[in-house]
Amino acid sequence: MRCPHCGEGDTRVLESRAAEDNTVVRRRRECALCLRRFTTYERVDEPPLVVVKRDGRREAFDRRKILIGLIKSCEKRPVSTEALEALADEVERELRETVDREVASTTIGELVMRHLHQLDEVAYVRFASVYRQFTDVQHFQSELERLLRARSQDRADDSSRRPGGSHREDF
Repeated sequence: MRCPHCGEGDTRVLESRAAEDNTVVRRRRECALCLRRFTTYERVDEPPLVVVKRDGRREAFDRRKILIGLIKSCEKRPVSTEALEALADEVERELRETVDREVASTTIGELVMRHLHQLDEVAYVRFASVYRQFTDVQHFQSELERLLRARSQDRADDSSRRPGGSHREDF
């Protein structure tokens, strides 16, 4: 590793530690010539993930775009930035585990919606309205009805699993 200050090739590692959820190694180094210290980061060089857009164009995957969409969807909602970061991380992790090098933008959108639905239903509907390009109130209403049916089914499933009866109400 060359010193960024004087260009000397002889540097020594003073300290190493894991960073960014153990996916990066942070190293503190010192130049043998000028004695100045600097920090380097070591991470796995993953092959680029390419997104295939609806019109056939291809572009590099950008996690920030997911995060921007999530932030807009969760505006004025009780969802922390940390939760949104974790959701974006999970989506990227799943994509890298399941696809080779190219992924359709529709696959990314559906994956984001699946995770967002579990996090915040209002944010989910907001995201879905933009992602699915609702053109009128009817599209919006049908998505809300689908969401309510799923919620009713989840509640029915939960109550049937309770010991001592299936008709207990929680207040």
